[in-house]
Amino acid sequence: MSTPTAPPTAPRPPLTPAPAVPAVPASRRSVDWRLRFVALSLIWGFSFLLIKVGTDGYAPFQVTLGRLLFGTVVLAAAMAVRRERVPRSARTWGHLLVAAFLLNALPFSLFAYAELTIPSTLAGICNATSPLWGMALSLVALSEDRPTRRRVAGLGLGFLGVLTVLGAWQGFSGLDFGGTAMALLASLSYPVGWIYVRRTLAGTGSSALALTGSQLFLGTVQLALITPACTSMPSRFPLLPTLAVVALGALGTGLAVLLQYGLVQEVGPTTAQMVTYFIPVIATAAGVALLGEQLSWNTPVGALVVLAGAALTQSRGHRKAARTPRPVSRN
Repeated sequence: MSTPTAPPTAPRPPLTPAPAVPAVPASRRSVDWRLRFVALSLIWGFSFLLIKVGTDGYAPFQVTLGRLLFGTVVLAAAMAVRRERVPRSARTWGHLLVAAFLLNALPFSLFAYAELTIPSTLAGICNATSPLWGMALSLVALSEDRPTRRRVAGLGLGFLGVLTVLGAWQGFSGLDFGGTAMALLASLSYPVGWIYVRRTLAGTGSSALALTGSQLFLGTVQLALITPACTSMPSRFPLLPTLAVVALGALGTGLAVLLQYGLVQEVGPTTAQMVTYFIPVIATAAGVALLGEQLSWNTPVGALVVLAGAALTQSRGHRKAARTPRPVSRN
């Protein structure tokens, strides 16, 4: 699952340039980055299964609160080890507060509520539409993103894939509109947040890790305020849902961010963002194999069309790509 972050590495397909980092020695690139790529794909792909298992024992807001809390703990530990300092500017914290809502609190909660009524496989596929929403929004909000025939074709192809997944030709029969709408709204929230981050948090002087750790902390605070007002305290703590929430936060949010940064540093944003296209495949396989979720033919076919369209929307000319690298997004 994409775990969007503060700049400059915001999966599933952000809009801000990757941070300037020291070159990684060639001796460390041969195997390590491939293993991390696979690990990141699996972690984000299994996130939707973990959300589904977590909501079996906890309310959606509680799942999101736990996710943000454990993710923040991991990033806080990483910041302490690297002696990173949190931002000092009140203006930066204000922008991070908005970013935390758009990139963490809102989409994480929407996915958790969505999976009360839709399969984790469908949630994972809805998440894959983020690049499509991002491309459409960037054409309107970012003057430097100009439409090309290939990208417009990718946008059209991607949304045709969405209609295929949803079974539009059969009147969306058997589809839970509420859950599906929440999952699609969650995927839309990511690019809205990326554009906001690009416009407000570029050039703050803080590292990507410090910004992201601070952002997750603010998201945790937001959920800590909302959750008690909307849910009651759990009367019990079932083992499997509890482990799912811990893993979702510590691995799917905290560790995944660190893996993502490492990939961007070692192999660049173009290669790193390819993880985006494995996430719905892994989410679908996990949901079918481990949760017994059922698939009709149009779900995997439509997912492939969505991914093909997303790939086209992310394609750029070599000259422009070299001038404005695009980092990975995510889950």
